[in-house]
Amino acid sequence: MSEKDLTGAPPLDAWRLDAILEPEVRGKLWGLPSIASFLGVSENTARRWARKREIPIYQPPGTTSYCAFQNELRQWQRSKPL
Repeated sequence: MSEKDLTGAPPLDAWRLDAILEPEVRGKLWGLPSIASFLGVSENTARRWARKREIPIYQPPGTTSYCAFQNELRQWQRSKPL
């Protein structure tokens, strides 16, 4: 008998584990310090990443500030190759 048969739940994978252990992330982060902290990187790394189109860090037109949505950053992190 497999583990799935015993529990009735699908196997635990990285996505399900994140859903169980992490609270749902929402909201907007303003400024490189908060974006860098959320991602666990330095401000310089966040600034460098913000220049890449594929990374969801935005600089609204006419401003020097950066912003990002937490759920987009988490989705991007999960899509990166290991």
